[in-house]
Amino acid sequence: MTTRGENPFFSAIRATFTRPSWLFLPFLILTVIVIHFTNYPIFPFGTIRSRVGQGTPVNRDSCSNLFEAPAPRAVVKSIAEFGGVNDGKTSNTAAFRRAVEYCRGFNGRSGCQLNIPRGWWLTGSFNLTSDFTLFLEEGAVILGSQDPEEWPIIEPLPSYGRGRERPGGRHISLLHGHSLRNVVITGQNGTIDGQGKMWWDLWWNKTLKNTRGHLVELINSHNILISNLTFINSPFWTIHPIYCSNVVIKDMTILAPLNAPNTDGVDPDSSSNVCIEDCYIESGDDLVAVKSGWDQYGMKLAHPSLNITIRRVSGTTPTCSGIGIGSEMSGGIKNILVEHLNVRDSAAGVRIKTDVGRGGYITNITIRNVSMERVKVPIKFSRGSNDHPDEKWDPKALPLVRGIKISNLVSRESKKAPRLEGLEGATFEDICMKNVTILDLPESTDWKCEFVSGFSENVSPIPCSELQMSSSSACS
Repeated sequence: MTTRGENPFFSAIRATFTRPSWLFLPFLILTVIVIHFTNYPIFPFGTIRSRVGQGTPVNRDSCSNLFEAPAPRAVVKSIAEFGGVNDGKTSNTAAFRRAVEYCRGFNGRSGCQLNIPRGWWLTGSFNLTSDFTLFLEEGAVILGSQDPEEWPIIEPLPSYGRGRERPGGRHISLLHGHSLRNVVITGQNGTIDGQGKMWWDLWWNKTLKNTRGHLVELINSHNILISNLTFINSPFWTIHPIYCSNVVIKDMTILAPLNAPNTDGVDPDSSSNVCIEDCYIESGDDLVAVKSGWDQYGMKLAHPSLNITIRRVSGTTPTCSGIGIGSEMSGGIKNILVEHLNVRDSAAGVRIKTDVGRGGYITNITIRNVSMERVKVPIKFSRGSNDHPDEKWDPKALPLVRGIKISNLVSRESKKAPRLEGLEGATFEDICMKNVTILDLPESTDWKCEFVSGFSENVSPIPCSELQMSSSSACS
């Protein structure tokens, strides 16, 4: 929990200094300086696509034009007008729910903006609405309730068939939305703190009854922007857009203790046209993980993740990967671009995760311009987690992996060479490595490859024989 009276950004810095990630302190201080000396207007859309009639071009190196910025909201209200109390102790769950219900009356028009002033606003879960902006002013902190009853149980997602951690339903996210359009969660670098330790303790103690809630989950929603905020201490995955389209997640800082279980940064799931850029993430799991459903439930729904760009993301995760593709990929994952990735002090840099029973496909994945330092395994294809929703999974359902292009990657102070482990009987082909340099490996360390095939060009150390086929246009 953020200490009252302390700016949440400096609280985050203080926390990271006590963790193994203290080496990032100069980076975070620079981030804070830039943030606090930038003048953010009340509609800080910057490079987001211009409002109708205004022709400001977007940065050519940004995918944020996926989001269509709305006109200024017709109504702007403060949470204080709905009875909110900013002492960090009084529950504001009812106040947030009243405020959103009021704003729902402006759906289909120019919409409504709810401002959260400076202070500590304790709340349980609340649902968002369409044509809505949640705006956290400088110094505003939304705190997740420590009462599990304020995180109600909801139905499992159809592409998962049950809660991801436990059978049955799952706890709702702190900020939740279903079938929404034109939603903005932004501000002047305010903070949303899930206060997740209560939930992590339940997981560690093996007393968790239902799957933990996310910090933010949006389901079957379109035209979403999440930007200019700090999210910390999520109980479970931090940002989870599922069955969504045209989602932009930009200029975010996402932090959790490096031992906090399953605190992924951003997990686009069965979603299309997603932009994740200019984010710094520290977590106890993947920084970004692209997903699309779990075993037979994901295959039945067949809702793939498509057209996702991940750009200028940096961070650390000592137990997982900078970028993960899978392992829940049964609905299919296609057309993913990852570039300008910077991963440090992590277990893996880039990881493709599949298993027997998953089915589905992972195709046309481009990963380029990657820098790694002190990453144990820079590139990893993994299998065999034996992680299934129930006994009805199909052992004959094998994934297809094709067209994985990794180029312009440098890893320093590496511990192990890449490990590319496919599945016997499955297709893992057209794997291309170009301009890949793994430095500081022990002399006896070799690549490990099994059940994969592909190409390589200008790769050091020399890759496994499975990647030494004749050059192909797949590597261009």
